[in-house]
Amino acid sequence: MSALRRDVSPFIQRLRAFLLGREHNLALRFEDGVADRTQPQPVLPDGPSHLYSANYYCQRDGRREVNPPIDLVAQQQQLEAEAAGAAKASTSKLPTPGKVYSWD
Repeated sequence: MSALRRDVSPFIQRLRAFLLGREHNLALRFEDGVADRTQPQPVLPDGPSHLYSANYYCQRDGRREVNPPIDLVAQQQQLEAEAAGAAKASTSKLPTPGKVYSWD
């Protein structure tokens, strides 16, 4: 094993192994100590940009799809007011002018 070590002399290797309490290894120098780099290709679902037709940059930018938050309470109150106004308008008569106010 020490014949493969080309970084320091054999005396320094033994001294280093004694001080470390283990055999020192160079992480990426020798291929037999490195994990295989072959991996299966990932299986990913199609995204918004997987088609080349109509694939414009401005539509791929996810920041453009962000909108301000919606106030659900105010929106619900507005819908209820519109529904009440529509129901009231369908049952009431046409508006007529009231009493005239005379300005000084």
